[in-house]
Amino acid sequence: MILLLAIIVLALVFDYTNGFHDTANAIATAVSTRAIPPRVAVLMAAILNFVGALVSTSVATTVGQGIVDTHLVTLPLVLAALVGAVVWNFVTWYFGLPSSSSQALFGGLIGAMLAAVGVSGVEWGGVILKIVLPMILSPVAGFVAAWLTMTALFWIVRRQQIEPVNRTFKRLQWFSTGFVAFSHGGNDAQKTMGVITLALFASGAIPQFAVPFWVKLACALAMAAGTYSGGWRIIHTMGSKMMKLDPVHGFAAQASAAVVIEAATRFGLPVSTTQTITAAIMGTGSARRLSSVRWGVAGDIATAWVLTLPAAALVSAGIYLAGVALL
Repeated sequence: MILLLAIIVLALVFDYTNGFHDTANAIATAVSTRAIPPRVAVLMAAILNFVGALVSTSVATTVGQGIVDTHLVTLPLVLAALVGAVVWNFVTWYFGLPSSSSQALFGGLIGAMLAAVGVSGVEWGGVILKIVLPMILSPVAGFVAAWLTMTALFWIVRRQQIEPVNRTFKRLQWFSTGFVAFSHGGNDAQKTMGVITLALFASGAIPQFAVPFWVKLACALAMAAGTYSGGWRIIHTMGSKMMKLDPVHGFAAQASAAVVIEAATRFGLPVSTTQTITAAIMGTGSARRLSSVRWGVAGDIATAWVLTLPAAALVSAGIYLAGVALL
């Protein structure tokens, strides 16, 4: 019972770090374009993250049942997976890199299972279909959707004065920011719900894999609290380091990314909201001209993306093996 409680607490800590780590997903563009005051943007994102997290459990089911063999899961394994994910979240937050909390969590689960059971404990078909493909396709979809949206908007406003255009899109960013926050909560909070439910099932606390309402509520609150605390290092990277954003770019990037994330949630696919919105920002910049994007910064971000899953897997595997050795 003590170990189960420790896992639940740690999972909620992960959810909290996911909130402040990924706050930038929703508000970086709106803050950098001065469409919304920072504190107001953070509060709005926190509220809509909370609401979005309560809407569905399709992603939670994917995380809990489609990546590792649930019948081989033990509480120490889940604990090691969470520690690996939390450690990587803090490392990337410290360096201001918008890496994927989702990939960190998946890497943690896979690494701990590999250390505990070996390759037979991982459902590789599910890993490819539900993690690897969405990891590749969601940024591509975000980039293309943002490029197309930005190109269309350029054509629509091409003969208008810049100041009226900026005022209009600053107002529209209130809606796009809210949409991103809602879609982020709907996809990311469910990943923690899936892990907690997996721990409850492994311990025998619940007879079948079904997300209890109190788990949904706790995860929604933890993510909202983390979002409200803000992740200002990453907001700076996404909002200003990668490219100079105007309100029209911010709206296009947010709206495009939110549509991709929301569509993935409806199909139960746990995509990386960080990768999707970052790629969308690159897409809006590329629609203007390729030199608008600071590709060196984009390269650093891409490196963090590639390293996240294996790095979290190594940390969690090491923690699991160390725990076994000590016991």
